[in-house]
Amino acid sequence: MKKISRKRRLSLRHSLLTLFTLLTLPMTAQDKLFTLEDLNFGGTNYRNLLPKNLWLTWWGDQLMYLDAEDGGTMDVKGQRTKVFKLANVGTDFHSAYSAQYPYEEQSLVLLKNSKRRVLYNWKLKQTVWQQTCEGETSADWNKVSRAVAYVKDYQLYVRTADDKEHQLTTDGSWEIVYGQAVHRDEFGIRNGTFWSPDGQQLAFYRMDQTAVANYPQVDIFPREAAYEPDKYPMAGQQSHTVTVGIYNLQTASTIYLKTPVSGDTAPLSADAAPLSASRGSAAAPVADNKPVYFTNIAWAPDGKTIYLFELNRDQNDCRLVSYDAATGDRLEELYRETNDKYVEPLHPIRFLPWDSSKFILQSQRDGYNHLYLYTKEGALIRQLTKGEWVVMDVLGFNTKQKSIIIKSNECGRLNSNTFSVSVATGKRTCLDNGNGVVQQAQLSPSGEQLYVKYSAPDVPRRILLTKTQTPAPVTLLDAADPWKDYQQPTFENGTLKAADGTTDLYYRMVKPHDFDPQKKYPTVIYVYGGPHAHNVDASWHWASRSWETYMAQKGYLLFILDNRGSENRGRDFEQATFRQLGQIEMQDQMQGVAYLKSLPYVDADRIGIHGWSFGGFMTMTLMLNHPDVFKVGVAGGPVIDWKWYEVMYGERYMDTPQQNPEGYAKTSLLTKAKNLKGKLQIITGYNDRTVVPQHCLSFLKACVDAGTQPDFFAYPGEEHNMRGHASVHLHERITQYFEDYLK
Repeated sequence: MKKISRKRRLSLRHSLLTLFTLLTLPMTAQDKLFTLEDLNFGGTNYRNLLPKNLWLTWWGDQLMYLDAEDGGTMDVKGQRTKVFKLANVGTDFHSAYSAQYPYEEQSLVLLKNSKRRVLYNWKLKQTVWQQTCEGETSADWNKVSRAVAYVKDYQLYVRTADDKEHQLTTDGSWEIVYGQAVHRDEFGIRNGTFWSPDGQQLAFYRMDQTAVANYPQVDIFPREAAYEPDKYPMAGQQSHTVTVGIYNLQTASTIYLKTPVSGDTAPLSADAAPLSASRGSAAAPVADNKPVYFTNIAWAPDGKTIYLFELNRDQNDCRLVSYDAATGDRLEELYRETNDKYVEPLHPIRFLPWDSSKFILQSQRDGYNHLYLYTKEGALIRQLTKGEWVVMDVLGFNTKQKSIIIKSNECGRLNSNTFSVSVATGKRTCLDNGNGVVQQAQLSPSGEQLYVKYSAPDVPRRILLTKTQTPAPVTLLDAADPWKDYQQPTFENGTLKAADGTTDLYYRMVKPHDFDPQKKYPTVIYVYGGPHAHNVDASWHWASRSWETYMAQKGYLLFILDNRGSENRGRDFEQATFRQLGQIEMQDQMQGVAYLKSLPYVDADRIGIHGWSFGGFMTMTLMLNHPDVFKVGVAGGPVIDWKWYEVMYGERYMDTPQQNPEGYAKTSLLTKAKNLKGKLQIITGYNDRTVVPQHCLSFLKACVDAGTQPDFFAYPGEEHNMRGHASVHLHERITQYFEDYLK
């Protein structure tokens, strides 16, 4: 062996010591690597890596902060002044985050625990009113009458301010449902009780689902598995029937609105009128074309009249109708909107606070969701907003200025911002800085003050406070980047043309921290693609999901494209997919694939795809229709055949299987099981009540018959989305599948 000189030995020793020192040094800024415990909402460190936030509410025009152990005022500089401590209210109260300040002129805070609801006067330092609340579900408290409506053991109750309980129903059951959201939460329905402005009358839903088929869910956790059926109305099958009751606190009596009774909730026969030949005519019935959906309940300011939108089962004929609140009599039809595809009412009418003879109505009838001003008799006064952008929300009114405060994407298709709209002139004034995406905005009761929480691609979170008459936003919080100590991927945004060659589509690309354009990368497409959702906007990191960061850290490119059919782009953009869900979306996603293949750093032989729910359906639609393109896919909670999906959503976009057999056949994945080439993992919640397990299991049977080999995993006890730490397990499983078969 050749002898090493002393000088060489010393040099080698120095090099080894240097290497050892480098290996043992702690990771410095921007060197840390993420884990799913950091990035997933079920992770143990997730909340520590969220942008800093403030929890706020209003007491009149005074901004109030919310915290765990106390509450108080906040000034324009963000300075806090405590007004009460939770410990002084009672040792049985454990959080003040849900505190409310219902009375502008009184120093009262409303607090609630599992047993009592109290009004605490912080100046007197004593509880001045309380009400029992033990056992309440779906509680709806009215600040004027201090009465609360709630459901207990399937029955609807009202507890009045004197703490007396009044039982309104006796026949409630899991089949007869009172006081809860109906129509499977479609049409903007989020609750089932609606107080009149004076708190003396309560409108409520009654849903009879006795005739709806029982879907056989199973609880596996008892010693012997238990049958736990779920009412699930499938497309073309028997649906539930809904009526609206009104309870009068003063007379302790209940009446029901005399809404039309339709035969269209029954299952459709095979010879039901095919609407492909008759769309556009409101007289083209399924059976009798009477309304079966009753939604967007609103009260007149005087409490004498109640309004709702009525929609037929075809969902192409929508009417705004008024009813007498005392008798239930149907008064008049104030507005009607028909469409050759569908009409989807999502918002109740809202009366002007300064003029009870006029209301605003939202409609997409000119192609984009906008505001229209009507008289209470139903006469159109004028359209208040107009343009190739959408009103996304009505936040309220500035009564003094006589303006409407809205959220819209007028500043850009990927933006959402707040505006004041003059009812007199239609003039719009931006109230924030016009950047990014407003994630929360809350008006003070007068409408004169507004706080806004927003983010932008390079802004994790910023909270602004402004006046709505003369907007001059001041910053209450500018959150630092909570990921500053970690290696972060690159987040990019761009556009490409849809398959029609003219429509712009927006995408996001996420690249590894050490991206090298000379290398070839495996690429995963994340897809949703369905209505009422989008994946790309101008919020932090272009709205990137944290799992994308995890995958980029492991050396993948991520690509996300919003195809036609997704939200906030107008009626025609969304309705392009009508009667053929997955087809137009697939064409647009393949435009994205073509773009990826044009990039020198994308490995075209290693393209994967993943999505959940509608995205699971799209994952499998793309893999089975283009089996030579996608090497690996993971489909979560996928729709397999729309005939097994729920009535309201499914029939809106597909009509019924009886009316549109060609569309259902074309979009079904059962007949395409034979096309499977790549590695496909299907994942479902074993007790999914949204996309029932019949979808996945039927596809597995089709694969058995076809001789193809997907992988399958079910989460016992979980529903459509995995909860808690199970979500960490889920995303580790998804990641590992790509690691095993795509990398």
